[in-house]
Amino acid sequence: MNYNDVNLKHHSIFKYEIILDNFISLTILNMESCFRLTSLQNELGNLASLSTLNISGGSILISLPNELDNLISLTILNMKWCKSLTLLLNKLDNLTSLTTLDISKYSSLTSLPNELGNITSSTILNIMECLDLISLSNELGNLISLTSLNMEWFFRLISLPNELDNLTSLSILNISGSSSFI
Repeated sequence: MNYNDVNLKHHSIFKYEIILDNFISLTILNMESCFRLTSLQNELGNLASLSTLNISGGSILISLPNELDNLISLTILNMKWCKSLTLLLNKLDNLTSLTTLDISKYSSLTSLPNELGNITSSTILNIMECLDLISLSNELGNLISLTSLNMEWFFRLISLPNELDNLTSLSILNISGSSSFI
């Protein structure tokens, strides 16, 4: 099978049992709002052509496989509403093609991994309504291609890193609803 796009949106799967070897040329995997999904297969990291991964709304998804850092063609990663994730990818620096990362409404997130600053191709970063976020990594200042940074509704975040001044390509900075550090 030579599929480019698999859409499992709103599917009631617990764990997808797709034989990923059959989808080696897959470019888009949409698992948005798979509310019962608890885990992702390690083999997901073998999808070398995958450019878009949408797991938004995976509200009981607990962890991500380490193999996701093998997705070197990934340009869009949407993890919005993955509120049960206990750990964000630590090896984000391997995702060198990533341009858009949405980790909004990731309620258990307390800090951003330093490795996020190594994804210099990123142009859009959405980290809205991460209510437990306490600190931002100074390495965010390394995201020299970033054009849009959306950070709404932070109640525990006290300050912004000075390194954000390095974001010379930034044209949109949205920090509305975050009055504790203005």
